[in-house]
Amino acid sequence: MTDSRSTPHPQQNPTRTINQDPDAMPPLSKAIPLGLQHIMAMFAGNVTPPIIIAGVIGASAGEQIFLIQVALFVAGIATLIQTLGIGPVGARLPIVQGTSFGFLPVALPLAKAFGLPAVLGASFVAGLMQIVLGAFLKKIRHWFSPVVTGIVVLLIGITLMPVGLNYAAGGVGSADFASPTNLLLALFVLVVCIAVHQLGRGFVKASSILFGLLAGYLVAIALGMVDFTNLREAAWFAVPRPLEYGMEFPLTAIVGMALIMFVVGLETIGNISAITAGGAGRAAKDRELSGGVMADGVATSFAAIFNTLPNTAYAQNVGLITLTGVVSRHVVTIGGLLLIAMGLFPKLGGLVAAMPHAVLGGAGIVMFGMIASAGLKIIQECELNQRAMLIIAVSLSLGIGLPAVEAISETMPGQAGLLLKSGLVPAAVAALLLDALLPGKPHRQRGGEDAPDEASKADAEA
Repeated sequence: MTDSRSTPHPQQNPTRTINQDPDAMPPLSKAIPLGLQHIMAMFAGNVTPPIIIAGVIGASAGEQIFLIQVALFVAGIATLIQTLGIGPVGARLPIVQGTSFGFLPVALPLAKAFGLPAVLGASFVAGLMQIVLGAFLKKIRHWFSPVVTGIVVLLIGITLMPVGLNYAAGGVGSADFASPTNLLLALFVLVVCIAVHQLGRGFVKASSILFGLLAGYLVAIALGMVDFTNLREAAWFAVPRPLEYGMEFPLTAIVGMALIMFVVGLETIGNISAITAGGAGRAAKDRELSGGVMADGVATSFAAIFNTLPNTAYAQNVGLITLTGVVSRHVVTIGGLLLIAMGLFPKLGGLVAAMPHAVLGGAGIVMFGMIASAGLKIIQECELNQRAMLIIAVSLSLGIGLPAVEAISETMPGQAGLLLKSGLVPAAVAALLLDALLPGKPHRQRGGEDAPDEASKADAEA
C-alpha cells in the first residue's frame, strides 16, 4: 500500500524546495539581481573598517582609495572560497565574506603603536590559527558558550561606539570637529537609517544603512562638503598589489589578534547555523561548520597579504537569506564576482573615500550599536543566574573600565599595556577562564552542536 504522505501533491509549489537547496541555480534573470542585493546589503560595512584604519595611520587620500579597493577585491575572493570551496575549505553555502569590525578594537591601538604592517602580520598569523581552529572545531566548541561569545560581541560594539561618534563630529583632528554642520549631517543620516529600516520592506529594509549613506552623501555634495579631486586622479582600472605595506610580527599584536580571532570564528559558526536553520530548514552539518571557519582563516590570511583587515562571514546577509528564503550559493557566487569587479576599479574606491566623515559617523552610530545589540541577543541564550551574572560583571568591568583609565595600561611592563588598553582582550580572557573554572556550567552549554539535543533528551526523561 502506498503511503500518501510520501507523494507530493500535484499542486504543490516546488519553488520553496528549490530555494532551500544550496546547490540549486535560479535563472540568471533572478540570480543576478539577488546577487547584487547581497552586495548592496554588505557594502557599507565592508568599506567602513579600511576607512577607519586609514584615519588612524594617517593615510593619504590615494592610500585610502587603495585600501577600499583591496577590501572589495579580497571580499569577493573570500566569498568565492566560501561558496565554491577548495577541498575541505569552504562551507559551500551562500555566505558573503567582508572586512570584519570584530578586529577593530584591537587593530586600532596596535596600528597606532606599531603601524599597519604589524596589524597585517598579526592578522596573517591569526588566519592560519583559525584554519587550525576549523579543523579541530568539533572538539573545542564547548569552550565558547553563549555567555562568553555574547560578552565579547557586546564589548566590540561598545568599544566602537566612540569611533562612530568621533566620525559623526567630523573626524578627530579635523578643523571643524563637532561643528553644527557635521553633527546635523550625521543626525540626518541616522534619522534616514532608522526611518528606512522601520518603514521599508524586503531589500529596502535590509539596505537601510546604504540608503542612509547615499542620502547623507547627496546632502553633503549639495552643501559643498565633498572634494572630488582625488577621485579624478584615481585610475580607472588597476590590479590590487600584494604586500604593499609589508608585514611585521610583534608578539603583542599576534596575541591580541589571535584572541579575537577565536570569538569571530564563533560568530561565523552562528551565521552558518542561522543560514541552514532559517533558510534551508535544517541544522548545519559538521563539514559545513568546519569548512566555513577554515575559509574564514584562509580569507583572513589572504586579506593580510593584500593589505586589508581580516575577513569574516557577514551577519546582515544571513538576515537577507532568511528574509528571501533563497539559499542558493550560486546567487552569492555572482555577488562575489561583482565584488571582485568593483575591486578592480579604483574610481569606485575614490567615490567612497570622498564621503565626509560625518556621513560615515551617522551610519556608524547605528552599525556599532547593532553589534552591541547582537551581543545582548547572544547572552540571552544562556540562563542569567548568579554564575552568568558574575562572569558578565567581571568581564564588562575590565572591558569598559580599562580603556577609561589609561594610567593602568601605561604602568604595565613592555608591550603588555597595549593588550590592556583595548579592554577587549582582558575581558575575553576573563570570560573564557571564569566560564571554564566556575562550577555549575549548564549542561546545554558544554557540548557543541549536539548539546541542545542531549539537554532536551535529559529533560524529557526527567
